[in-house]
Amino acid sequence: MKSFLGAVVAIALWATAPLAARAQTVEIEYWQYFFKERVQAVDALIKSFEAANPGIRVKHTHFPYAQYQTKVAAAVPAGEGPDVVQLYYGWLEEYRKANLIAPLPKDQFDPATIEKEFFPIVKAMKADGAYWGLPTAVRSLALFYNRKLMSEAGLDPTKPPTTLDALIAQAGKLVKRDAGGNLLTAGLTVGPISQDHHWWREVLVRQFGGQPFSDDNRKIAYDAPAGIAAMQFYHDIAGRNRLTTFGFMDESHAAFRAGRAGFHIDGSFRIGTFQVVRNLDWGVAELPAHQGVQSNFASYWVNGVSSKTQGAKREAAMKFLRHLVSDEAMQLWLKTVGELPAKPSVALTDANRNDPVYGPFIMGLAYSRTTEFVNEVKQRQIFLDMIDRIDIKKMPVQEAIRIAAQEEQALLDEFFRR
Repeated sequence: MKSFLGAVVAIALWATAPLAARAQTVEIEYWQYFFKERVQAVDALIKSFEAANPGIRVKHTHFPYAQYQTKVAAAVPAGEGPDVVQLYYGWLEEYRKANLIAPLPKDQFDPATIEKEFFPIVKAMKADGAYWGLPTAVRSLALFYNRKLMSEAGLDPTKPPTTLDALIAQAGKLVKRDAGGNLLTAGLTVGPISQDHHWWREVLVRQFGGQPFSDDNRKIAYDAPAGIAAMQFYHDIAGRNRLTTFGFMDESHAAFRAGRAGFHIDGSFRIGTFQVVRNLDWGVAELPAHQGVQSNFASYWVNGVSSKTQGAKREAAMKFLRHLVSDEAMQLWLKTVGELPAKPSVALTDANRNDPVYGPFIMGLAYSRTTEFVNEVKQRQIFLDMIDRIDIKKMPVQEAIRIAAQEEQALLDEFFRR
C-alpha cells in the first residue's frame, strides 16, 4: 500500500513539475527598431542570456524605424509593451518628459563605474545624478569607397581622399551619365535623411572654422560665415559640382550598395549591410579633413528599462540589461552589426584598431563629438527643410540657414524655459 501511495505521489509530483517551473519563469519583452543585423545580434544575445538564466524568457519585438517611437510612446503609458527598450540617445529628454523610462538604480549601475569604463560620450544619458540607459555600441562616421570604380577611372584604390578638396576632385572622375545627361553613377552620395545631418553639423561646420552651438548648447552658432560656407560646400556636391542628385536611387546607401556610387559617407552600422553584397569591392577610410581639421560625429542607441516594469520583471530586465552591455555582447555586436564597442577596453584593442574596416571608425572616435539634442526628430526635420528650401525652392544658402537657425533657436528656448 505504501509503495502504491508513494508511486502515486511521485507521479503527481512529476506531472506538476513542468507547471511549477512555468509558474516560476519570468517573461520580459525587448523592443527595438528593425535593422536586419541588429535583430540577428539581439537574437544571439537572448539565446546566451536564457541559457545562463533558465528562469527568464525574453520576447523580442521589433518595428519599422518610422513607426518605432510612436509604438513605444503608445504602449508604455498603457502598461503594455517593452520591459527593456532601445532608444536613440537624442530622444532621452523626450522619453523622460513622457515618463517612458526609469533611471537605472545606482546600486546596480554605479555612475562612477560607468564613467570609468565607457566612452565619455555616454554622459549624454546621465540626468539627475543617474544614468537612464546604456549602449552596447557606439557609432562614428567614415568614408566608404568603391575600389572597382576608382580603378576604372585611373585612380589608385589604395589611396582614398584624405581632404575635402581631394574628395571632390576624385569623385568628379567617377561620375557617369547617359547621352541624355541622366545620372548613372554618382561620384559622391548625399543623404539628408540619413547621416548628412550629422556630417554637416558636427563635421563640416567645424572644419570650416565654426561650431554648431554655443558652448553651453543654448544658442545656435551655425548661422555664421563658417556654417554658411559648410552648407554651400554640402549643397554644391549635387549642385555646382554635379557629383550626384538629391534622391538618387531614393537612399544614398542603396546607390553605394548597388555599385553606383564611388564615395559614400555613413555610420559604422552600415558595415553589415555592405559585407553581404557579392561582388562589391569596397574599403573604408577616415573622414576627409579640411584646413587641417579632423572632426567626426559619434552617436549611439541605448537600452533602458521601461517605467511600467516592476517587481520580478524589473529584476529580470536589469539582468538582461547587464547582459546587453557586457564585453562579450559588445564584441558580438561589432562582428554582427559593425557598430563599435561602447567601452574603450573592448573597442581599442590592436586587432580592432588595425582592422581595415572597423579601424577607421574606431580612430574617428578620438575626435568625435556627440550633439546634445533637445528634440532630435524636430532638429533633424529643420535640417531637411533647409535642404528643401535650397534645392527645390532655390533659396540662397544664407537665407535658408537664417530661417533654420530661427526655428531651431525657438526649439532650444522652449526646452530651456522648461
